[in-house]
Amino acid sequence: MGHGTREGESYLEPYRQAASRHGDRFGSLLWASPKTQSARFDAICRLAGLAGRRVLDAGCGRADLMDFLRERGVEPAEYIGIEAVDELVAAAMQKNLPKAQIIHGDFVRDPQRLEVGADVVVFSGSLNTLGPDQFRISLKDGWEAAGEVMVFNFLAAAHIASADWLSWHRAELFERGQDAGGLSGWGLYHRRVEERPDSEKN
Repeated sequence: MGHGTREGESYLEPYRQAASRHGDRFGSLLWASPKTQSARFDAICRLAGLAGRRVLDAGCGRADLMDFLRERGVEPAEYIGIEAVDELVAAAMQKNLPKAQIIHGDFVRDPQRLEVGADVVVFSGSLNTLGPDQFRISLKDGWEAAGEVMVFNFLAAAHIASADWLSWHRAELFERGQDAGGLSGWGLYHRRVEERPDSEKN
């Protein structure tokens, strides 16, 4: 993945406009429905075991992933959420979730925010407004920040990226293929122990 040039903040505008209408309610997340959000979270749990791991949720919205994990009795060692939209980060912070830290920041503009020592880095829905170059840059940044695993989803069909602010990408470019519905692409990358810097090895 090449470095390229980082985008301005146009990728946040759809969320900010939604938040201006919906505040911290579900509509500001730009998910099609709670059902589709839950399906993506379920797939993340199946692809990358989160129990007992330090999890970074990049573009966490209201930290709904942590709510999902708690409802199912999955307990990460720590949950760290990064969110740039004011209304959403405020909603996440107000939950006062146990073993959770919410960071108000933009992982696209400031990728150092991803460097929190996470075992697992998750991008769920948070790449959908990025153009192709920035999509790859953010994946590279996420992979460099992941101690063990990076898991991400993305739009994998043109007809579900019909809004001018959405981007889609071919699923065959990544190690995991499409889900059963053929609309969401998935990427799952595991880091071998020998890939870690010497300072991180036991």
